[in-house]
Amino acid sequence: MWTSWWLWPLVAVCAADQFRDLAVRIMQDTPVIDGHNDLPWQLLNLFNNQLQDPGANLSSLAHTHTNIPKLKAGFVGGQFWSAYVPCDTQNRDAVKRTLEQIDVIQRMCQAYPETFACVTSSTGIRQAFREGKVASLVGVEGGHSIDSSLGVLRALYHLGMRYMTLTHSCNTPWADNWLVDTGDDKAQSQGLSHFGQSVVKEMNRLGVMIDLAHVSVATMRAALKLSQAPVIFSHSSAYSLCPHRRNVPDDVLQLVKETGSLVMVNFYNDYVSCSAKANLSQVADHLDHIKKVAGAAAVGFGGDYDGVSRVPSGLEDVSKYPDLVAELLRRQWTEAEVRGALADNLLRVFEAVEQASNHAQVPGEEPIPLGQLEASCRTNYGYSAAPSLHLPPGSLLASLVPLLLLSLP
Repeated sequence: MWTSWWLWPLVAVCAADQFRDLAVRIMQDTPVIDGHNDLPWQLLNLFNNQLQDPGANLSSLAHTHTNIPKLKAGFVGGQFWSAYVPCDTQNRDAVKRTLEQIDVIQRMCQAYPETFACVTSSTGIRQAFREGKVASLVGVEGGHSIDSSLGVLRALYHLGMRYMTLTHSCNTPWADNWLVDTGDDKAQSQGLSHFGQSVVKEMNRLGVMIDLAHVSVATMRAALKLSQAPVIFSHSSAYSLCPHRRNVPDDVLQLVKETGSLVMVNFYNDYVSCSAKANLSQVADHLDHIKKVAGAAAVGFGGDYDGVSRVPSGLEDVSKYPDLVAELLRRQWTEAEVRGALADNLLRVFEAVEQASNHAQVPGEEPIPLGQLEASCRTNYGYSAAPSLHLPPGSLLASLVPLLLLSLP
């Protein structure tokens, strides 16, 4: 007995290799669809979106969590690239900058057609899988990107947006963000305003997934109640394990279960361990907890790579997904559950959103009240009560009659 003690480390290594090998085999058939990656933001910050800059070569890009070799090593088969613009663009140039971020995502696909396939549907994702490419989709991170306009929402849909986060870390005039729950921001809409409800309904009509990462708990509940299709949390974790207000509390996880919705677990240390350091095992704890409370069909991956300053040990970049999958297998997740978390759960939600859409339905038209908008940098065309220059003949003269009568002696 004492002579065999040295075998135990070898047995442990073999077992680890077994789970890693199984993870790779599964991911060769079912690659990961990640819910949120901020590489486009890095391309803006580092290169002002100039993809022809030699340093911006995605095959050799350094100092980022993401490049093409890392994506291939991580078996990433689908990626929602974040078209993110900061909150300080709200009421200023948010729409312009959002268009530029969508443009750089599309140019990534044009510059590297052997690697990326820009798609806009669940069918497109499956086709990219078959071709061995990374299905590349646009997620707009923050409702301020539509500047409180249903018309802009529709335009972004036509440009390829397939999810929109209702807020980033700031309120919009129609939805409250997570900082309301910390007391750092004041509630303006008590979740969703009347116009915010119109946004949700129009997203349902179009077939745009509603993303509740970054929103307040009241907004989570309001959207989950109102939406006619499942919703996603593109990059959020479990509040019970790390009580950060960016995470999802258990009562909301119950609503996620009831609505067939999806929580794609974030890897940012502060949301995983509520501290500056975290590890792969703690991320797996979040996946376990969401599975326990909301069910295996409610779990996905939303790493937030290239959008955060620190990530867990063992998950240093996008190449590390197989190690996380191996840990889930070690924890006795079934192959079906793992395939669900990798891709099948997201595809199910996306297909449900597509099926609930109705482009034959009349689009929403009611604008947000002008008084709910910050007016310093905007015009008020359409809202103005001034007489129109296109009134019927004689109507302008008729409107002047009272003034003429008053001027008589």
